[in-house]
Amino acid sequence: MQKTLNRILAHEDINFLVTNRIPRIAATHFVGWLSHIQSPRLASLLIWIWRGFSELDLTESKQQHFRSLNECFTRELVDGSRPFCDDPGTVASPSDGIVGAFGHIDDGTLIQAKGFPYTLRDLTQSPHLASDFQSGYFVTLRLTSSMYHRFHAPADLSVSKVTYISGDTWNVNPIALKRVERLFCKNERAIIEATLSQSLQRIAIIPVAAVLVASIRLHFVNVLLHLRYKGANPIHSKASLSRGEEMGWFEHGSTIILLFPKGYRLLSSLGTGSKVKAGQAILEAFEVLP
Repeated sequence: MQKTLNRILAHEDINFLVTNRIPRIAATHFVGWLSHIQSPRLASLLIWIWRGFSELDLTESKQQHFRSLNECFTRELVDGSRPFCDDPGTVASPSDGIVGAFGHIDDGTLIQAKGFPYTLRDLTQSPHLASDFQSGYFVTLRLTSSMYHRFHAPADLSVSKVTYISGDTWNVNPIALKRVERLFCKNERAIIEATLSQSLQRIAIIPVAAVLVASIRLHFVNVLLHLRYKGANPIHSKASLSRGEEMGWFEHGSTIILLFPKGYRLLSSLGTGSKVKAGQAILEAFEVLP
């Protein structure tokens, strides 16, 4: 079953139609409602169907039996499954994921996919953030539906503000990224502004939701961020997190965009398409500016 479905969805036109040319927001609300139904039997059935579309592996999960599909989506892992690199000269991956676009931010412009640029100002809707990172560095991490969906602090840091931006729910897979211009600027997202404790440099961590995924939970914000959230916005914070401390989770797979100042780069052992795990070193600081 899985091989047949994967073969069908591997066709770009079919994949794009199936995952995008549907009532995206209505489908997202429906899946959100369905996934929260408390019924172990229904959860088992939905997980069985889910396995048909993905390479879902629950061997590292603390739970093996779930009362709802959402419990499986947001599962915790057994202790020690994601050790965090403690080299202070590196930045760890906040989540499991696949490295997408990365590189230097050229005068406020980032790359979504080849030939598809977008701007910091559109992404953050903030002139001061666009200015802060206009010559910085970015990395995009894509979480597939079967991956571990919780994300963690990539280094010791303090969160100062979270800005929630409601939006659409386009799929964020490579097929959509090659077809929908400025996709990340259209989708629901949260802009997490933080300061690295060691260097006092400002960074931004941007979870971006997608089709069937429009809920983001942050431990240090006492609300569930989703398409029906109306405010307050922005949300100020004084949360301090240690490297590896859990920040929150998606209620399905999606994307995290990391923004760093000038002086950082992706480790040479990684590149587009590299699979990484939460805690794995992905960035190194090679130049600390005064």
